[in-house]
Amino acid sequence: MNINLKSTGLLTVLLLTACASVPNGPSAMALPGTGKDFEQFRYDDATCRQFAHDQIGGTTANQAANDSFARSAVVGTALGAAVGAAAGGGEGAGVGAATGLLVGSAVGVEEANVSSYGAQRRYDNAYIQCMYAKGHRVPVSGRILNERQRRPAYYPPAPATYPPPPPGYAPSVPNAYPR
Repeated sequence: MNINLKSTGLLTVLLLTACASVPNGPSAMALPGTGKDFEQFRYDDATCRQFAHDQIGGTTANQAANDSFARSAVVGTALGAAVGAAAGGGEGAGVGAATGLLVGSAVGVEEANVSSYGAQRRYDNAYIQCMYAKGHRVPVSGRILNERQRRPAYYPPAPATYPPPPPGYAPSVPNAYPR
């Protein structure tokens, strides 16, 4: 029974600390350009991956997420300890630090997701620009219009004059400057 309780506790800790990681590299597809062989494509792909990595400051999306999470947890712990010490002395500092760590970690998870997404998006944009500039094809999402849909819609022209107001119409705001 004691071993079962320990393994359940260990499993709970492992599940709480598990996280998904963003792959290192582009999440956009690129295809060899017209007249480009595969070896040239591979060379350009490696060059553009390095370019995109440099454009986001030399970190990966996972590193940005981890840094953001750690900062939030540290700030939460420090603030919790300070508030706990001010409210309850030495014993309150420990409780405040634990509470701050828990709250800071919860906030840190969301901050990590935002940082990871932003870094990946900037990486993808730089990669796509580089591959496109080197003459490769980069499919982008969007709606493709056929010839019929490209014609502008017909909108009737605006009236030359506006009709008079209906009889008995009074403006909702009375004249502020009487004559």
